[in-house]
Amino acid sequence: MKIVTAEEMRLLEERCEREGVTTDELMEQAGLAIAHMAHDLLATAGVPPGDASVLVLVGPGNNGGDGLVAARHLSEWGHPVTVYLPIERTDIRASHATLNSSGITRHTADDDPGLSLLAEQLQAARLVVDAILGTGRSRPIEGAIAAVLERLAGAKSDRPEMLLLAVDLPTGLDADTGLADQLCPQADVTLALGLPKVGHMAFPGAAHVGRLEVADIGIPAHLAEEASAREVITPEWVRSALPRRSPDAHKGTFGRALVVAGSERYGGAAYLACMGAARAGAGLVTLAASESVLRVVAPKLIEVTTLPLPAGDGALSPDAPEVLLAEARSCQALLMGCGLGRSRDADRLVRQTLRTHRYPGTPLVLDADALNVLAELPEWWAGLYGEAVVTPHPGEMSRLTGLDTAEVNAHRMVLAERYAAQWGVTVVLKGAYTVVASPEGSVRVSPFANPALATAGSGDVLAGVIAGLVAQGASPFDAAACGVYLHGAAGEQARQAMGDAGVLAGDLLPLLPLAMRAIREGGASPRRRG
Repeated sequence: MKIVTAEEMRLLEERCEREGVTTDELMEQAGLAIAHMAHDLLATAGVPPGDASVLVLVGPGNNGGDGLVAARHLSEWGHPVTVYLPIERTDIRASHATLNSSGITRHTADDDPGLSLLAEQLQAARLVVDAILGTGRSRPIEGAIAAVLERLAGAKSDRPEMLLLAVDLPTGLDADTGLADQLCPQADVTLALGLPKVGHMAFPGAAHVGRLEVADIGIPAHLAEEASAREVITPEWVRSALPRRSPDAHKGTFGRALVVAGSERYGGAAYLACMGAARAGAGLVTLAASESVLRVVAPKLIEVTTLPLPAGDGALSPDAPEVLLAEARSCQALLMGCGLGRSRDADRLVRQTLRTHRYPGTPLVLDADALNVLAELPEWWAGLYGEAVVTPHPGEMSRLTGLDTAEVNAHRMVLAERYAAQWGVTVVLKGAYTVVASPEGSVRVSPFANPALATAGSGDVLAGVIAGLVAQGASPFDAAACGVYLHGAAGEQARQAMGDAGVLAGDLLPLLPLAMRAIREGGASPRRRG
């Protein structure tokens, strides 16, 4: 499913018009979808139609037009419906006739100087439809709309059982950036019309979305497919991209992942990365680390082989890169960086392994301290020999790009796409709604935003999963997108079992094969939560 900006959606609607799908037809389909969603929400809450008072807040543009169509359907289905217009519509005569014929009560802010009528309706409403502003918002909210939103916020605070359904976007949420006006309401459900918008998956605005649902409003599939290079990762796509598992396979069939990870302080990172690769299905995983790390970690990694790196005056000998280069020739993926630390020996290991023409071209997955070392080298990407996946969190992305972390967070999709092309690598920009971008311009976005994954070592597991999929023959981009989805799906299972707090990175490991099985069997759809 594609993800679009406001401009891309506008152009898409223009193309629909040229192909004979009119704006009025799209609006009728949108309004019907909104009405169905409102009706279903009330039914789920156990409220019969005759007892379910609905208030539709109608704005001056197409978003408000969608709301008027929804109001008509809801009234026809037996719901008591009131329409409230903060700003009078230019098509009010036609709208007024439609409302009168449907038996819908109508109020405007002009006729309600103290907003007392609005207060009464908010007190009575079991569900409010926010159809004030959608993708057309272009300036700060003020005047009558601001006053209405202030009353709405107060009513929602006083009556949390009152459901709030946002049409396309909660009013005040920027469709392109995820920035939110201070008056942007907190929706229980947001129904994206046609396609999800970038702002639905960008914080801080994403926190206002609630549960995100997407409505088919009649856009031809071939037009939707051409609308954008960005799309949500779906279980259907992951099922098609996961490496196949032949019945006559052996461990060599599924490749060997070499993991260069861990230090005396961060030994657990080596364990989590190796087990992530193993649980993702790699046929053989080998941990390359110093003797001091292996003494601590190897006893737990009974299914993983080890490659002791030679010691020297420090923790590692200058010969350690040569050992890695020789070993990488027989591997299908090399993961480097998880918990490696920033000692002089570790930095030298990264530079002299990766930045040499003698590197055998084994696909790379680079995380954590490997990225921090590379960030200090001019045009670091030019010295990589082989396809690569880099997996920065926003702080590491800041160091790699020289941009402020706040700027990285504000433009996640744009920056991931830009730097994947500039660097010639697949970029996995981690965080809520992780972004995966290919050098060729494709962008896939995780549907998961899960605070349970905000725990030490979660990124090490993810890096291991991606390396394990690369080892099995998946392209770096497919491995990264599949790995992000599997990691997120396992995190959802953990949250459902244990809650938002207290999930450990190690808890994800046994859930990864279960997530893969569910996807292969046709399940593992995300439960979208704000």
